[in-house]
Amino acid sequence: MKAPLPDNETERLAALYSLDILDSAPEQDFDDIVALASSVCGTPMSLVSLVDAERQWFKARIGTDLSGTDREVSFCAHAIMGRDLMVVPDATKDARFADNPLVDCADGIRFYAGAPLVTTDGYALGTLCVVDDEPRRLDVEQMQALRALARQVISQMELRRHAIALANTTARLQELERRKDDLAGLVGGDLRAPLRLISAYLEKLGKTGTHDAEMGDLVARATAGHIRGFLDLMHHLSSMAEAGFGSESLHMRQIDLTRITQRAVEAVRPIAATKQIWILNQAGGPSLPIIADPVRLEQVLTHLLFAAVKYTPSGGRVRVGTESEAGPAVRLDDMDLPDGMRPELFPHLYYGAIANPATVPGPDRGLAVAKKILDAHHATVALSDRPGDGTSLHVVFPAAERSVADLLDELVPVA
Repeated sequence: MKAPLPDNETERLAALYSLDILDSAPEQDFDDIVALASSVCGTPMSLVSLVDAERQWFKARIGTDLSGTDREVSFCAHAIMGRDLMVVPDATKDARFADNPLVDCADGIRFYAGAPLVTTDGYALGTLCVVDDEPRRLDVEQMQALRALARQVISQMELRRHAIALANTTARLQELERRKDDLAGLVGGDLRAPLRLISAYLEKLGKTGTHDAEMGDLVARATAGHIRGFLDLMHHLSSMAEAGFGSESLHMRQIDLTRITQRAVEAVRPIAATKQIWILNQAGGPSLPIIADPVRLEQVLTHLLFAAVKYTPSGGRVRVGTESEAGPAVRLDDMDLPDGMRPELFPHLYYGAIANPATVPGPDRGLAVAKKILDAHHATVALSDRPGDGTSLHVVFPAAERSVADLLDELVPVA
């Protein structure tokens, strides 16, 4: 049975194309996610599948050599019609798929579970799915992990788009500064004298009367002679307005760093549970106000925590806390195991986010993107690694100025 089209299909496809990810090269970040999904769910196949107009294309895959299939036979085309996990325990007994050529063949699909990849704007672009040629079911822990991993996929895609947007915004700001310099020279030099001359002529014309033909001719000639300068002025002003506009820039407002960090911990906890990794959440206590984009910052913190879980051996420990030192801060500690085993997070963080990714090739493009987003928040990132203590990542943000209402709340006791 062919899946119906979503009601917002046109907008959904526009959102997919805006990510500029279709037919892109394989990336280790996404390959790691499908490998983890396959391991967690115990299936031989896992895919990051993006549903295009006429096909589904696999951004990452394990267990198959196919790069995609026609949309009309796609299980994922059905899964994107909902917003939660779609589970098919036995495709041969499901009316939607029993006659599907991917099912009705040797070693055909029997089990499918797909978590929709839903953007922050609410568009389902595809799925993170796991597939088996034997009927099966997932337990609650596996389903929670698959949902959490799907959120990691869409966060990765959106963070990459916003990193590019930030680079474009930087270029626009540089253009804006150049335009400001040109404008200052234009108004301060080239146009000042003509404006004074025209002003003097107009003042005199007003005193002598509107029928002074000679003065009127002088005004007309002065205006015509400098019309090019006025047009340049309008061009610079419009260019400055365009240079300062960017719909993809970060949407900054005052938020609570403590609360955002807690949300990031809870987003990653189901994934950590599948590896028996203990996340010690110390992100509590007082509110820590900062100016940030809440959606992008939560995605960044979630990705950093996911990296810690990904590179920590099973049974490891990750500690997360918020504090106020030089400013509101998040501290992530990937601790050594009691038996001497060490996490592998430090080299990935260092080469992926701290060192120049252009000069040190590595698979962690997502970490480099996360660093760019943190840079845009004017955050300071410090990284250390000590035997016995493990890897520590310390991210300090500028403090938001406290509002008058907050100060009054502290000074005036609540009755």
